[in-house]
Amino acid sequence: MYRKSMIGVAVGALLLAGCGKQAEAPTATAPDASATVPAPASDHAFDPAITAADFAELTRTLASDEFEGRGPGSVGEERTVEYIRAQMQRIGLQPGNGDSYFQEVPMVETTADPATRLSIKTGDQTLDLAFGSDMVVGTRTGEPRVSVRDSEMVFVGYGVDAPERGWNDYAGQDWTGKTVVMFVNDPGFHSNDEKLFDGRKMTYYGRWTYKFEEAARKGAAAALIVHDTPGASYGWEVVRNSWSGPQYDLPTSDDPDPRLPVQGWITADVARKLFASAGLDLDEAYRKAGKPGFKPVPLKATLSVDLNSTTTRKTSRNVVGVLPGASRADEAVLYMAHWDHLGKHEGEGDTIYNGAVDNATGVAGILEIAEAFASQEQRPERSVVFLAVTLEESGLLGSRYYVAHPTFPLEKIAGVINLDAMSVAGRSRDFVVTGIGSSELEDILKPIAAMQGRRLEGEASVQSGFYFRSDHFNFAKAGVPALYAKGGNDLVEGGKAAGKAASEAYAGNYHQPSDEFDPSWNLDGVVEDLEALHAVGRELAGGDRWPNWYEGNPFKATRDRMMQTRQPATAPAAAQ
Repeated sequence: MYRKSMIGVAVGALLLAGCGKQAEAPTATAPDASATVPAPASDHAFDPAITAADFAELTRTLASDEFEGRGPGSVGEERTVEYIRAQMQRIGLQPGNGDSYFQEVPMVETTADPATRLSIKTGDQTLDLAFGSDMVVGTRTGEPRVSVRDSEMVFVGYGVDAPERGWNDYAGQDWTGKTVVMFVNDPGFHSNDEKLFDGRKMTYYGRWTYKFEEAARKGAAAALIVHDTPGASYGWEVVRNSWSGPQYDLPTSDDPDPRLPVQGWITADVARKLFASAGLDLDEAYRKAGKPGFKPVPLKATLSVDLNSTTTRKTSRNVVGVLPGASRADEAVLYMAHWDHLGKHEGEGDTIYNGAVDNATGVAGILEIAEAFASQEQRPERSVVFLAVTLEESGLLGSRYYVAHPTFPLEKIAGVINLDAMSVAGRSRDFVVTGIGSSELEDILKPIAAMQGRRLEGEASVQSGFYFRSDHFNFAKAGVPALYAKGGNDLVEGGKAAGKAASEAYAGNYHQPSDEFDPSWNLDGVVEDLEALHAVGRELAGGDRWPNWYEGNPFKATRDRMMQTRQPATAPAAAQ
């Protein structure tokens, strides 16, 4: 799982709020052709209904050693995508990408030279910053060499431009060629002001990914985030380790949004020296940046850097199946889960990262829901798309590619439901909606959960922004309402104490070879979760609702524009 929450509260600390080491990228060479044969089919007889036995069979198979940890670009990928395709065919889904079940996903691997130095000139002094100890930087351009010379540095507070909140840290300047310096998290976080943004609950604008994207949209040459442990919710060592080694992105030809030539982080100590050289106090800067009406502040400094990187182009595959709608096949509801995990590593002992919970359970879940849809006596009015994406562990790249190249126009997708790391601890009294309060999809889920005797709850670590760390987020950014919900922590058997114990037990298995299928799992809760999420999609696919984001959500304006321009469209080839 890439930078997001797990089963319960204990895992929030484990993930360190989302700057963990990314998975290895796909290998550049194609696997042996003999490895493309899918795993032998079992003699398991699948039931049309959602059952624990079927879910267990799918999860066990995908998490077996034979699939070698489902590493993109490996023998494990070939077996995985062929198995998923075979299951989609068995269920009766049609190819979801023209006449193919596969969508090829290109990517670029970029590794910055750790010998890189960053120079900041302030008056008669020069700060010579070392990679790793003082700063970390990289490029999203895919270029092997990037240079920035004498770029004017400006402090832009939290680097937020949020029209719906009446907040713009960039107002009144031309940012072309400048270097922006900003704080992590939201304006309300460090000030503890619950009335400012969402207080300590991280919004989209608090994510470091947003801050770099916004700086690129403004035309900046470089952007640096000032690290602080409370605001980031992880220490500097996490930043250092995450930005050392390969970083992954889509080629610019497939993701044409503006990109920064140079982006990265500086330590709090470096920031304090930089601000002091401009006659500013860092603590006072935090106070001023967290107040409405903040104006950008020149730092009386310039930045120069020569960034050398090694780059490699590689590919992987998404798997897409579709159940065509009966009367409005050009409209769709989309279920998704990521199939990839960490593959296998050299060494002694167990070296296969089976990824049973993360995320064989999610893939098994969407296949179970697909079979339930396909077994309905009457087909739903809208099409239902089932998308198993790659490269989630490498930066949500498979879903980002799909959003850039959708098989259904995004304006024709009524909603997205994401399954990632399902709870295998038994039935719960609560249903955890990550990012609760986001969209009207929750209005559909709430009465369904109530019929199961359950209540909707938000995730425990609201300051960590887990909603922005799983594949549905790429759809959200594009305006499509997305729901990310799973079993909660208040277990029917054992209550919150049992839920906490289950979370802590899984925390030791997260991204370890020990994340393996366990026949003793209590899957009653998974079945209940899948039935509820199936019911959400059934209501959407069988009706004419177009859910939107709640008022004040940063993605609502995009959805509103999408709905205004939505035109009747002919059905995709797979849905004819």
